[in-house]
Amino acid sequence: MKLLVTGGCGYKGSVLIPLLLADGHEVTVIDTQWFGNALPEHPRLTNLKLDIRDTGAIPLDGVEAVIHLANIANDPAVELNPTLSWEVNVLAGQKLADRAVRSGVRQFMFASSGSVYGVKDEPNVTEDLELVPISVYNKTKMVAERVFLSYANQMQVHCIRPATVCGLSPRMRLDVSVNMLTYQALKNKKITVFGGKQTRPNIHIKDVANVYRHFLEHPELSSGCYNAGFENVSIMDIAKMVQKETDAEIITTESNDPRSYRQCSSKLERTGFTPKYGIKDAIEEIKSEYEKGDLKDNDSCYTVKWMKNLNLGAE
Repeated sequence: MKLLVTGGCGYKGSVLIPLLLADGHEVTVIDTQWFGNALPEHPRLTNLKLDIRDTGAIPLDGVEAVIHLANIANDPAVELNPTLSWEVNVLAGQKLADRAVRSGVRQFMFASSGSVYGVKDEPNVTEDLELVPISVYNKTKMVAERVFLSYANQMQVHCIRPATVCGLSPRMRLDVSVNMLTYQALKNKKITVFGGKQTRPNIHIKDVANVYRHFLEHPELSSGCYNAGFENVSIMDIAKMVQKETDAEIITTESNDPRSYRQCSSKLERTGFTPKYGIKDAIEEIKSEYEKGDLKDNDSCYTVKWMKNLNLGAE
């Protein structure tokens, strides 16, 4: 199958693309490469350094499915430059979806976020609950979902709402909870936990990649939104899991972060998807990489820090 993947050089894309190539697909990647390019060369891979806001330059001839990963990711990064985030996360996406329909694309998958629900007290947050986004990032994801679903009568549209992602990637991030706490423990022998009672859903990066592969294999699945998160764990419990593997000391401080929610992914599981990895796998992988001396730690592993280095903050 001929695929277009936006943001394919990012944290998730760098794990997904090699798997798609191994599956036999022909893949075109669109990415600004702000965070570099760790993708291997491959005869069925076309890797274009291109901003998705330049929508007219994106090649769509013969593309059967689009996996739209490109975005300004996470709350602090979006707050740096909200205008840029609306342009990238929503406006460019709308133009891409419109062009996709006109080009005959049959399936469009969007990387949304489990954070669109906001703060929820329900023990199981399902796709039919009201969305109450509390940050600009959450709002861009919610609006983008609505935009893409407006095309569902012209192509299959699957909006994936992943939990917080963890695990190793060639384009590593050390600013997401499991990765950050594990690296702190390995480097400093201490883990700083802000609050700790907040519950967050988690998903291993390999399972995220497998979710997209699952929908490619089952394009007949109903258009709509699908949660993808399988371990609802408090930040403190994640720290304790890390401590068990590293013997690091846990230091607790106050937090003004109210985000606490759980995800129920039974809708996705009913389609036949089964997760294969978890938080423990991510911790062990990161520990192994660190002990081998192969775990990269530079400014590009931290989204906000690197965006500031690139002068992508608000004017």
